[in-house]
Amino acid sequence: MKIRLVPALLILIVMAVTIRLGFWQRDRAHQKEALQAHIEQYEHAPAQPIGAQPIPVASIEYHRVRAVGRFLPEHVVYLDNRPYRDQPGFYVVMPLALNGGGYVLVNRGWLPRNMDSRTTIAPYSTPSGDVTIEGIARANASQAFELGEGGSAAHQPIRQNIDVGAFAKETGLALQPFVIQQTSDDGDTLVRDWPVPTMGVDTNYGYMFQWWGMAAAALGFGLYAARRAAKKGN
Repeated sequence: MKIRLVPALLILIVMAVTIRLGFWQRDRAHQKEALQAHIEQYEHAPAQPIGAQPIPVASIEYHRVRAVGRFLPEHVVYLDNRPYRDQPGFYVVMPLALNGGGYVLVNRGWLPRNMDSRTTIAPYSTPSGDVTIEGIARANASQAFELGEGGSAAHQPIRQNIDVGAFAKETGLALQPFVIQQTSDDGDTLVRDWPVPTMGVDTNYGYMFQWWGMAAAALGFGLYAARRAAKKGN
């Protein structure tokens, strides 16, 4: 059976690429499974104290943490378009001045939007003295889709997103590079029913099988084409 070189090479290239992409998706799924196992482990670990010494995000994200300090309501930011149970609202993000120096951003919880006036913030309380905050360290205070800078312009209390580094420059505060997603209750009426982090492992496995299916289809097509070419040559 005579095999045409160029079509055979194209099929082999398609198979090599799709098989490699399948393995890449499998590896991503395994990484996410390992991360999920670590998150479950962190849930039962003692809360780590947060102080003035900067802690890299990679070494603290998803860990339980504890911080003691005083809220700075003059620097509050309300993250817009954060629905809760199909009701529009905001996340209340506020710096905490840590006892002993340094600052950390705290996502205090969810607040419903005033349906009559978008810029009118519903009442909630903020402790005036020292408070002990417990929560989960996260890389950010949640990210919502926006075009360009969108509604995240500096010095605006209502924004779409907040970048920790940019906010540190804006306020002059020496912030930790992560955000505490508060889980402890301090009687402020804010909702802290946080969504559970999803790793999307099933999606990765789905893509893995799709890529490998494409490789199998390419092989099948190549064999079919070779068989037809052989019949024509007889």
